[in-house]
Amino acid sequence: MKLIEVMIVLNRTFKKLKTDMELFGAALVQAHVYVVSVDEELRVTFEDYGGVVEEIKPESIKIAGKIFMRDPLEFRVGLAAGGNGG
Repeated sequence: MKLIEVMIVLNRTFKKLKTDMELFGAALVQAHVYVVSVDEELRVTFEDYGGVVEEIKPESIKIAGKIFMRDPLEFRVGLAAGGNGG
């Protein structure tokens, strides 16, 4: 079952949450937020399957009971399939 979940995640388009307002919006609508890292060669690695944002601080984000440092990580939300993305 985990392999299927990972494949579904990899086939989606994601929006990077860059600002506090974007993170707050994701928390407000209880969107599923994924935690990723990007290396110097722009390879994306899913660090955690994530969940709902519970707390936003200047240096960290609490997602699904886990605390993640903001600086080395990125937070992304999946976009709905079939959107025009315009």
